[in-house]
Amino acid sequence: MTIFLTEAADITRIRLSSQINPQQRSQLGQFLTPAPIARLIAKQFNNLSGHIKLLDPGAGIGSLTAAFVERLLSNDHKIKSCLITAYEVENQFISYLKKCLDECCVALNEKGIKADYCLYHKSFLEANIEVTLPLFTESHRQFTHIIANPPYKKINNQSVEKKILTQLGIETVNLYSAFIWLAMLQLSENGEIAAITPRSFCNGAYFRPFRQAILQQMKFKKIHLFESRKEAFCENDVLQENIIFHAIQKKSDTGLIEISSNTGNERDESLETRFADYSSVVNTNDSEMFIHIVTNSLEDFLKIQMEKFPSRLEELGLEISTGPVVDFRLKSALINSLNPQSVPLLYPESLKLGKVSFPPVKPRKSIAILHNNETSKWLTQSGWYVLTKRFSSKEEKRRVVAAVCHPLNTPVFGIENHLNYYHSKGKGMNANLARGLAAFLNSSLFDHYFRQFSGHTQINATDLRRIRYPCKDDLIQLGCKVGDLIFNQDQLDTLIHENLPIMSEAVNAIQASKRIEEAVAILKDIAAPREQQNERSALCLLALADIKPQTPWNQATAPRRRITEMMNWFQQYYGKQYAPNTRETVRRQTMHQFIQMGLVVENPDQPDRPINSPKWCYQLQQQALLLLQSYGCEQWEEARQNYTLSVANLLQDKSRNLPQIPVTLSDGRSIQLSSGGQNKLIKDILESFCPRFTPGGIILYVGDAGDKLIINEVQKLEELGIELNRRGKMPDLVVHYTRQDWLVLIEAVTSHGPVNLKRRNELKKLFQSSNRGLVFVTAFPSRKEMTRYLAEISWETEVWIADQPDQMIHFNGERFLGPYEDLKTHS
Repeated sequence: MTIFLTEAADITRIRLSSQINPQQRSQLGQFLTPAPIARLIAKQFNNLSGHIKLLDPGAGIGSLTAAFVERLLSNDHKIKSCLITAYEVENQFISYLKKCLDECCVALNEKGIKADYCLYHKSFLEANIEVTLPLFTESHRQFTHIIANPPYKKINNQSVEKKILTQLGIETVNLYSAFIWLAMLQLSENGEIAAITPRSFCNGAYFRPFRQAILQQMKFKKIHLFESRKEAFCENDVLQENIIFHAIQKKSDTGLIEISSNTGNERDESLETRFADYSSVVNTNDSEMFIHIVTNSLEDFLKIQMEKFPSRLEELGLEISTGPVVDFRLKSALINSLNPQSVPLLYPESLKLGKVSFPPVKPRKSIAILHNNETSKWLTQSGWYVLTKRFSSKEEKRRVVAAVCHPLNTPVFGIENHLNYYHSKGKGMNANLARGLAAFLNSSLFDHYFRQFSGHTQINATDLRRIRYPCKDDLIQLGCKVGDLIFNQDQLDTLIHENLPIMSEAVNAIQASKRIEEAVAILKDIAAPREQQNERSALCLLALADIKPQTPWNQATAPRRRITEMMNWFQQYYGKQYAPNTRETVRRQTMHQFIQMGLVVENPDQPDRPINSPKWCYQLQQQALLLLQSYGCEQWEEARQNYTLSVANLLQDKSRNLPQIPVTLSDGRSIQLSSGGQNKLIKDILESFCPRFTPGGIILYVGDAGDKLIINEVQKLEELGIELNRRGKMPDLVVHYTRQDWLVLIEAVTSHGPVNLKRRNELKKLFQSSNRGLVFVTAFPSRKEMTRYLAEISWETEVWIADQPDQMIHFNGERFLGPYEDLKTHS
C-alpha cells in the first residue's frame, strides 16, 4: 500500500498557509515546511536502524515527522521501534499535528514497527526550563534523531525567550539557533540532527557563541545549499538564504563533508554534490570559527587566492567601523536641505557606481544633519573614505557594494548607521588607496569569496575586518589606474586581474561564473520556460556549444554529446559535480525541453537509434549555433529573430512527422496518439485510470499533443445536453461515467498544469449546459511531479498518479470521486 503521509501534511500546510496572514506568520517566526523540503531534510540521515527516538522541537503540522516516518517505512526491516516526541505551541496547528502523528504511528505499526508519540502543546524553550540543572546530564541525552525547521525570529532582550535562555546559560540572538542549541544537547552519543535554518549563523560576531557550541558538540557531515534565496520557502516569499545541515554527536574535526546544492523546481533533489576536507569548511585555527561553504572545486581557488593576499587592515593602516549616526536617535537634528548650520549626511542611497553621489538625485531620506554640540561627536572629519552598504538588497548583483567618498565641502559630515566605512584612525586615507580599495571590494573575486561564508544580506564590519587584502602599494597602484573613471563589472575585473597578483585558477573560476550567468541570460532571451532558466540548463547549453570559461561565444561549436559526457564536462571545466543519479533529471528537466524548443536535435548521426541505447546523444540545431556565436555582438537581435523563425518552421515540420503511440481502450478499441507532449500520460490515463475508476465509462473526448482530436463524440455530447463553446478550451479527456451518470473531466498536468481554481471555474462554465455531475481530475506522471504542484491544485478535485495507479488523492470535502453541485440530485 502506498503511504501519502507527506502529501497529506502538505495539503494541510497549503490550506493553513492561506489562512495565516503575513503579520501573524512574522510574529510566530514559523514557516511550515513544503513537502519537497521535508523529504530532502529526511534524506540526510545515515543510521536508521534499531530503536529510534525522534525529536521534532517545532513540529508545526508534522510535515518533517511525516517525511522521516516515510523514510523509516522504506527501511522497515531494520527498524524495531520508533518513539516520536513533538513540541508545538501554536493552537491552530495542534489538531492537525495530532492527526499526522496518529497516521504516522498507524503506518509504522502496520509495518510491524512498534510506534508511539508524545505531543507537548507548549514551547520547546519553555519546556526545557523545567529540566533540573545542570542542563542535560547524560540521562537527558535520549534522542537518536532530531529533525527541525525551527522558528526564525530575533530574540528581544526583554522577551520571555531571552530570560529562559539566560537561565539556561545560552547566549544567542535568534530563535532558530536557540532551538538547535537546546535540541543538540539532548542527542545521545552518535545521535544525528538534520535541520533547515538560515545560513546567517555561518559568520558574524552575534552567532559566534552558537558556532562555538555546535562545533564543539557536533561534527557536520552534510551541508545543502539552495541556488536562490527564494527556493526553500518560495510560496511564502521568504528571501532568507537557507541551508540544510546534517551533523552527528561526535567530537571530530577530520574527514570529509558532503556539500550539495539544487536548482529551480527540483527542491527535493541534490543535483550538485562534492566532498570537501573538513578543515576547508571549518578552520579550527580561526578564532571566529566561520563556516565556508564552497559548492564547486573551482571556487576553492578563490579561497586560496584570498588567503594569499598579505595584509590585514591594520597593516594597511586602516580600520572599519559602522556609521555613527543613528537617525532615529538624532531625529530632531535631521533636515532635508543644507544650510549654514548643517553638514551633509550620507545614507546608502548616495552610493552609486562606485562613487558617493551627493546630494542624491531623488533623496528619500534627510540629506543633512545639524552641526552643534549635541551632534558633533557623531560626525566624521572630511577626507577620503571607502563606504560599504551594511545591507544588500535582492536587486544587488554583488553582496558587498563599496563606494569612494571624496572630501565634501565641509570640515565634517555624517555617515548614517546603515553604512560601514574604512578610515585611518577616524580620519581619511590616501586618495588612491581609497580608489584601489573600493575597486577591490567591488570585484567579482571579492564577491564570490565573500559569499562562501556570508549567507545573509547584512554585511558586518567584523566580516570585512577579518579578510586579507592586497598590500598597500598594490592597492595604491590600482587606485592610480582607476582614477575617477566609471567601469562596468567586466572592465573592473579585468583591471583587477591585470594589476593584482591573482592566480590564473581564480580568474578561471570567476570567468566560469560569468559564462553561466550569460547562458542563463540567453535562455531568458529566447523565452525558455522559467523552469529551464537555471544553472543546470545553462551548463547543458555551454556543454553543447563547448564554451569553456575562457572561450568566447563567437567560437561556439556543436559537438554531439551524451548526457554522461555533458555531466563529466560540467565537472572538468566548471567544477560542477552532479550526482550520477541526476542524469534522468538533466534529461527530463532540461534536454526534453531543449528538444521541444527546437534548440537541440536528438541523434543527428542516427535518428532511428533505439531509445535505450547508451549512445543516445544531443547536438545544437544549426540555427541555434549561429545564434550563440552572435551573443554579445551587434548582430544578436537579428540572429535571435532568425532563430525564432527557423524554430517555428522546424517544429511545424516535426509535428507532421511525429511517430505514433498505440493505445488500447477498455472497450477493446485501438487508437493512435502522436508522440510527444502530454500523450504518454494520456495513454496512462486511458489504459490505467479509466478501467480502475470509471469502469464501463464512455470516452467522449480525447485531445492530442499534435493538436488533433482523437475522439470527439459530438453527437453523444449533445445527447447529454452539452453545448460546447467553440472558444472554450476542452480538458484533455472527457469520460461519461454511466454507472453514476457523472462527467469526469481529466487534465494531464504535462499539458497545461493542474486543475487550479481558475481552470475549475473555466470547466464549470464550459459544461454548464449539462445537468450531469462534474468531477475534476488532475493526472500526474509521478508522485514527485504532483508535489511540485500541490499549492496550485483546487479544492474539491481529485488527483491521480500514473506510477501509482491504484491510488487516488481527494482534495477536501466530504465526497470522494464525485461532483459537488446539486448533491441531492446526483448522488
